[in-house]
Amino acid sequence: MRRRLLAVLTVLMGVAALLLCLPLAEGYARGRTEHLLLQRRSEAVRFADLAERMRTEADRAELSAEIGRYADLYGAGVVVVDTAGSTLMRAGAAPGAGAREARGRALTGRSTDLLPTLRPWGPGEVVLAEPVGRDERVSGAVLLAVPTDAARRDVTVRWSLIAAGALASFAAAALVAAGIARWLMRPVMDLDRAVERLAAGSLQARAGSDSGPPELRRLRQHFNTMAEAVSDSIGRQRDFVADASHQLRNPLATLVLRLENVEPHVTPGPGLAEHARALDEAERLEELLDGLLALARVESGAAELTGQDVSRAVRDRVAAWLPVFRAAGLELTAVGVPDGLRAHALPDAAGRILDALLDNAVKFVPRGGRVQVAAARQADGSTVVRVADDGPGVPEDEVELLLRRFTRSPAHQNVPGSGLGLAIADEIARISGGTLGLTANTPHGLAAHLLLPPARP
Repeated sequence: MRRRLLAVLTVLMGVAALLLCLPLAEGYARGRTEHLLLQRRSEAVRFADLAERMRTEADRAELSAEIGRYADLYGAGVVVVDTAGSTLMRAGAAPGAGAREARGRALTGRSTDLLPTLRPWGPGEVVLAEPVGRDERVSGAVLLAVPTDAARRDVTVRWSLIAAGALASFAAAALVAAGIARWLMRPVMDLDRAVERLAAGSLQARAGSDSGPPELRRLRQHFNTMAEAVSDSIGRQRDFVADASHQLRNPLATLVLRLENVEPHVTPGPGLAEHARALDEAERLEELLDGLLALARVESGAAELTGQDVSRAVRDRVAAWLPVFRAAGLELTAVGVPDGLRAHALPDAAGRILDALLDNAVKFVPRGGRVQVAAARQADGSTVVRVADDGPGVPEDEVELLLRRFTRSPAHQNVPGSGLGLAIADEIARISGGTLGLTANTPHGLAAHLLLPPARP
């Protein structure tokens, strides 16, 4: 947006500079043309007066000497004609284009009162004429072919100065426009960064810029007030979940302990079966509270993002889970995990997410199944970790629901778990600046793709 604003201001200033400079340059060219006309016309009038008083050979010789000196001094051409247009006297070069029209006007008693505007590229010569005599006593005309080199040189110099002044003014205005654009856009960019951080889960993000127009400063204050209110509201919700989960864990642990102590005193039969089911439900509730506590800790975003070795985390977690998979009759392998894969994420994010994915695979992949873990570096430096199994998978319309909290496939309702494991893993990936996605595996099964941002220098 800053570049677009600067481009608009630059175009407007360029147009304004052209609208000011073009009339100024054209006005000077016309003024210089008028000055040349007045200069040469006075000399043409003097030659016409001498031609009108010409009676004797001495007068003729005087006029010839005058126009000769003039032609030599200014490099101009001077021609004296009679009423029939015949040349009576000439000095210098003969007039070129425009001589016929100027002569016709002069023989009707009208002086040249307009010359073509002089510009750096032309014309190279102008012709003006002055009648000899007045009114019905016109006896001829004096034609001057005036070179315009000096006048065009003046116009060129003046136009160059105008262009230089325009460029200097445009450069100064561009600098001012850049400063104005920066002044206007700094609070907007600061707000954009704050909104981006807030959307990424950083509830402490605030707009800190105190520059810009009053309207943007008020917008910054309102945004900070809103962000503070949102942060307080979400913080209170998370604190409530964490506190409630924590407070419930102690009496629940006591309940589980008492149920276990009561078991030896329950006689075999229906009562013992009901006791076992009650103990299972209490343990499931304890697992659910642990999941809520873990989710609250992740959502609090208290931990700072840091660099970590993803290659090592993948190998360590696969080695740690290998005995569990063997006991469950499953095959766990790590394939294509190169060295040097690093990411910038929450502490041990790769390991914690892998724990959730592998725990999920142990629960839902039937005996004899296979689970593969792979990792690779993307072109932009990010790291992708893939966990794929050949289990039954889930219907395509249910894949997107697996990352939601407390969501489980209808076919797996009886499998132990709280339905929070994948939701917690997805939250860890999101806060780390990455993503966690689930897709169907080919030919059957489920594949999870974890993308983590590249490590910073």
